[in-house]
This record gives sequence, structure tokens and C-alpha cells, in this order.
Amino acid sequence: MGNWVTMQSAALLLSVSITLFAAMPEPERLTTEIEKFAQGDAQNHWPEGAILATGSSSIRLWSVNQLMEGHLAPLTLINRGFGGSVLNDLDFYLDSLVIKYRPRAVMIYEGDNDIAFGIAAAAVLKSMVRVIQRVHDQDPRVRFYILSVKPSISRWSHWPAMRALNVELQALCDTDKRLVYIDVASPMLATNGKPLAEIYSPDGLHMNHLGYQLWRDAVRPVLLKGEGEFERPQAGPR
Repeated sequence: MGNWVTMQSAALLLSVSITLFAAMPEPERLTTEIEKFAQGDAQNHWPEGAILATGSSSIRLWSVNQLMEGHLAPLTLINRGFGGSVLNDLDFYLDSLVIKYRPRAVMIYEGDNDIAFGIAAAAVLKSMVRVIQRVHDQDPRVRFYILSVKPSISRWSHWPAMRALNVELQALCDTDKRLVYIDVASPMLATNGKPLAEIYSPDGLHMNHLGYQLWRDAVRPVLLKGEGEFERPQAGPR
């Protein structure tokens, strides 16, 4: 009986491990995109002490036509969003995407692709904790702004899992005053609880300018409250 229980426990642990990690994509698939950031850095001077925004394509596309920079002015921003990413990718490239810039604050949007790829919420949360800890190992003063996972038309079947992940992300932020949770999901839902169709691009996944206006309204007041006092020309010393 004891051996049977031990075998069952081992099988359960193996099953959990497979659920957590089987769907994890290889970070090396994004090497070319990361290298483009390095090439751009060789031609541009990014000030230390800025707010660094990173995550998947919802962050990357926010800077098309300098939209994010206008929405969040006068805050000094560096956009290091990279399309198709999951939190494990951010962890893998953290030195190149975040730590090298020595930001005073980091805004993260991840979890969307993670859930769609079949990565369990527990694995996403584990990666988030590791990313935060690695940055705080370099500078414990850095503040984090964690955006909720957004709903979308094309991934509506994943919304229950995404919503559950949002609960976990908010609970994580409640444990540390340096972590702030920003709910960008609720304004994107209609009164019937479904995504607002008019705020999405034709693919039903990415947002159009109306969607980003909702993000602006959710994110801007929080960032100005938390970061406005630290904003100086050229993002000088904190």
C-alpha cells in the first residue's frame, strides 16, 4: 500500500511538472528581436533612472507613432516590448532588456501569451517572482507596475484562466509596497462581460487606438502618482 501511494505521489508530481513546463517555448526564438534592441542602443543614449516598459506585443505596439510616450508624458520611458514573448523569455533576457538600463521603475505586461500557450498560472507567477527578485538584487529601490492580463476576442476561451492569473498577480503585488497592480482588463469589458469589440484590431487580439486610450486612462494616473515626484530632466538621480 505504501509503495502504491509513493508511486501515485510521484506520478502526480510528474503530471504537475509536465503541466507547468511542457508548453514553455524556447527563448532563443526571439534572439533576432533582442539583438535589434542592442543595435538601436548603439545609436541612442537612454538615460538611467527611466521607467522601462516591457512585455509582449501589447507593450511593443503601444509605442507605434510614439503613442505610449504621448499617453504617459511627461514621464521618461523606454519601451522594450518584444512580440510573442512569455514571462520566461523576459527572465531569460532580463539583463539585456531591463537590468542594463538601470531603471527606477519597471512596467510589465505578460501572461497573455503564457496562458494561450498552455503555460500554467503557477509557472507564470514563478517567473514573475524571479524577474522581480533579480532586478531587486541589483537595486532594491526599483518599483514594479504589473498590468493585468487583458481579455481579447480571439482568446476568449482562455479568459477564465487569465482572470484567475490576474487574481494571483494582484495578490503578489499586495505583498510588497514596491509592487503595484494595474487593472487594464476591467475597462475592456462591456456591461455583458464580453470584450468591447470596437477596441480591437481586426485580428481580435491586439488593440487599436481606442484600446490604448483605455490603457492610458488606467495606467497614466497610477504612474503619475507613483513616479511623478521622481521625474527629472534626463531622469537624473532618484
